[in-house]
Amino acid sequence: MSNLTISQEVAQHLLRIKAIQLRPDQPFTWASGWKSPIYCDNRISLSDPEARTYIKNSLSAVVKGYFKDVDAIAGVATAGIAQGALVADFLDLPFCYVRPEPKKHGMGNQIEGSVKPGQKVVLIEDLISTGGSSLKAAEALQQAGVEVLGMVAIFTYGFEIADQNFQNAGIPLVTLSNYDVLVEEAIKLDYISDTQLVTLQDWRVNPSTWGV
Repeated sequence: MSNLTISQEVAQHLLRIKAIQLRPDQPFTWASGWKSPIYCDNRISLSDPEARTYIKNSLSAVVKGYFKDVDAIAGVATAGIAQGALVADFLDLPFCYVRPEPKKHGMGNQIEGSVKPGQKVVLIEDLISTGGSSLKAAEALQQAGVEVLGMVAIFTYGFEIADQNFQNAGIPLVTLSNYDVLVEEAIKLDYISDTQLVTLQDWRVNPSTWGV
């Protein structure tokens, strides 16, 4: 895979470890309520040393390349916690993670770990669909006085609504790979059939109403 771009290589790793699941006949239901013939679970990469190391190194390189002033890393709970901790360790930076909402017991924290007003933080996420839950984490950090430089994620479906949400929030988003590259690599590797490709193309036209 030495002649591949980072985006292509990440896609191939995700396909190799079966982090991508295709199920046109029994669609998945996302947290947003959308029906989908495809599901991406990047947490599986944590169990594969080769994929884990490549993704960690790539995320870290993107953080330093795009956000040179970063002085702390934050993971988006739950799937971004491990990835963020790996990046923070690699870059020797402080780490925290952000829950979807404050705990209803104990200290009632939404942000776990130490953050300081004025601290420049980059959020790490595993997957971007609409971006809604990811941006809630950014908002929680901003309310704590933290400057959110941007978000780095492993994979995005590339939905227009996600682009709009990040633009409206003023949060730059950089991802290692995306849906279009994934499909291209899946075709090369004979991972999907012609019938599945048609289904994926139909879904991608209007994912919010597909299968309803």
